[in-house]
Amino acid sequence: MNKHQQPIIVGLDIGTTKVVAIAGRKNEFGKIEVLGFGRADSEGVNHGVVINIEQCVHSVELAISRCIESNPLLDINEVYVGIAGKHINSVQTQGSRVRANVDNEISKDDIDQLLRDQYRTYLPTGDQIIDIIAQDYTIDNIPNIINPVGMSGVKVGANFHVITGDSTAIRNIKRCVDRSNLKTCDLVLQPLASASAVINDEDMEAGVAIVDIGGGTTDMAVFCDGILKHTAVIPYAGVNITNDITAGLRILKSQAEQMKVQFGTALASEASANAYITIPGLRGLPSREVSVKNLANIIQARIQEILEYVIFNIRKIGLEHKLNGGIILTGGGAKLKHIIQLTEYVTGLGARIGYPNEHLAGGHSEVLMSPMYSTCIGLIIHGYRDFETGGKDFAFAKGNFIRVSADEVEAEEEIEEDEEEIQQSEEHLVINNKWDKFKKRQDIMKRLIDRMRGRIMELFEDIDDKEFD
Repeated sequence: MNKHQQPIIVGLDIGTTKVVAIAGRKNEFGKIEVLGFGRADSEGVNHGVVINIEQCVHSVELAISRCIESNPLLDINEVYVGIAGKHINSVQTQGSRVRANVDNEISKDDIDQLLRDQYRTYLPTGDQIIDIIAQDYTIDNIPNIINPVGMSGVKVGANFHVITGDSTAIRNIKRCVDRSNLKTCDLVLQPLASASAVINDEDMEAGVAIVDIGGGTTDMAVFCDGILKHTAVIPYAGVNITNDITAGLRILKSQAEQMKVQFGTALASEASANAYITIPGLRGLPSREVSVKNLANIIQARIQEILEYVIFNIRKIGLEHKLNGGIILTGGGAKLKHIIQLTEYVTGLGARIGYPNEHLAGGHSEVLMSPMYSTCIGLIIHGYRDFETGGKDFAFAKGNFIRVSADEVEAEEEIEEDEEEIQQSEEHLVINNKWDKFKKRQDIMKRLIDRMRGRIMELFEDIDDKEFD
């Protein structure tokens, strides 16, 4: 498919500390070309939950407007939105259906109906289903089937991972998007979006845990044997580290955030005991000096607590010895120095930083290679998965698009016509070459037959001469 026939997907990451909008489109090589990028400070969101609609709408509008400013030809009408927060829960369910017509093979409609049945799962009051993910299928007595379409069987069953959230929190996020004059294509759990951006099929088969350390929450998703096994939201993240520094060192929150980013390290043993940070005094008060070692001790204590929650969730599902791919850290918190070493020390598993650049086309901004944009890039990848599998109805006329002038359209049509003429010329050339080869073979065969005919005639003449003698 021509890249201009691909839809433009916009990912919108509404976080506690930032709102990011990225517009992307797949090229002919299957990589994401970034068409627009916008970022704004997040207001009205606390630990992934909207607490002030007006402020949140202003942040979303600012991020979208900056995305359009980066590409004035871009027109944005619909977005994929990431969702997280301490209200997110997940449950494991099982479902099955007995097929009426067993002579026919299992179709996609049978699987879709089995999935729809799970929306009748009992939920606590006030919760609603965000997403249902099939893990593996069972046909009659055959378990662990990944794709049952095309197979035969009487009873089709499956294990499902059901992600739920508070109805009010979900409605508030959708309302913020609606009031920004945008349409929500889908809500996607943030750790699943981040996973789409930073892991591949080999990682999923080997077994990995994605740990997205964001501003308000730390989100995790565990994969093993190519299947999503577990998701969890830990209500501690970057904001809590900043608050700890503010309280522990008795400084302003803005100063604490700057110190964390510029001088912070997750391993106190690696911080210099003789290094100090000078902080200007407030309203004429004398400046203060803060030990880098003390700063590192505060950061390590909170990061260690988060990692203990991570390994607790992994042990809860019994996969602490099966994650051969280790832990993949992403999100803004993954930028802390020495966080890999601390993760390996606390969890006993290997660790690395997950970057979203594997799925990005060349020539994009270096800024987007940061792990803090993994969720937004993953939302675009999720959108394309829906487009390619028919999961969503994409209306190009009402969706996102790039405005082009009549001259550009005419120039593009001329290029396509030239390409068609070149292709036709190459085809004619191939045909002519084949015809020439055929004629040469005909000539060779004709000469060969003439020689054989001559030799046969000579043979008969010799026989006739001998009989005459």
